[in-house]
Amino acid sequence: MKVKDIGEQGLLRILQKFCPAEIVGDDCAVMATTPNQSLAITTDMLVDGVHFSDRTTGPYYAGWRAAAANLSDLAAMGAKPLAVTVALAVAADTAVEWVEEFYRGMTACLQEYHTPIVGGDVVRSPVVTVAITAFGEVECDRTIRRSNARSGWAIVATGVHGASRAGLELLLNPEFGQNLTEVDRASLILAHQRPKPRLDVLPVVWEILDSAGEFSIAGMDSSDGLADAIIQICLASGVGAKVDRTKIPIPDIFSEIVSTEKALDWALYGGEDFELVLFLPMANAELLVEKIGNGAAIVGITTDSTDIWLTDSSGIYPDAGLKLDRGFQHF
Repeated sequence: MKVKDIGEQGLLRILQKFCPAEIVGDDCAVMATTPNQSLAITTDMLVDGVHFSDRTTGPYYAGWRAAAANLSDLAAMGAKPLAVTVALAVAADTAVEWVEEFYRGMTACLQEYHTPIVGGDVVRSPVVTVAITAFGEVECDRTIRRSNARSGWAIVATGVHGASRAGLELLLNPEFGQNLTEVDRASLILAHQRPKPRLDVLPVVWEILDSAGEFSIAGMDSSDGLADAIIQICLASGVGAKVDRTKIPIPDIFSEIVSTEKALDWALYGGEDFELVLFLPMANAELLVEKIGNGAAIVGITTDSTDIWLTDSSGIYPDAGLKLDRGFQHF
């Protein structure tokens, strides 16, 4: 049997057997360090030709995206970033300027969140590969996990989805979207090249939950797609969901460049939007959406079954199951 026969999720299930069950399964490993604080740790690996290329990002934005991906994982756990380490593998003939630009991009993203690069490693490799480990701190009773969701909770997307996938399409196919203004074109491209980890959402979440007097929330980020995040949380929590296709926040400009079905597909499965997907009681969810705005929306509700359905409140389309394998998979 080969890795390709079991796919990414199958490989992950095997590898998780070698880790403590109470540690793995979320966006970060969380380990208690003091009576009130936990250390959140996440590692992301990026490979030239798989995660980035000079055709679509260039070294500066590749570095930015590498940092943003790790910060987004910390945000998904409710953690404040502390520092990162970077392991870099490059060929001997790699241009020094490329490496410097990559680190400038990482640093530019990290500086916005006061997060330093505190070490790492450099090795020789025929393929440029970067592995970043990010460290964060989270209060024990404020750790956001995938397994905390309950039936009847609202599902919140903290911003629009599909913009990164559209930006990638514009970079790969310059003839696409000829009717876009330069401002709209640049906005979609930046959504792909310079995503923003939603650490800014956390203070709003804490304010709402503190007022409610109860820490009731589950979540993860949508780096692998909105559908993937919803499904992963439902599976971890043992709940089902009904997601309303008419409520999914999609960039307004999509109506001018792609069909309704393509827009929905990019929003659900395009990935790399780095928004947060949060499950919480309806009253808290409504308040959260009101406070953060900017495309945030309640896209569905959890159920006591294990089925995960894409529904249509307008009555035009029949219900359809959300699929885990339609987003990006490595194998």
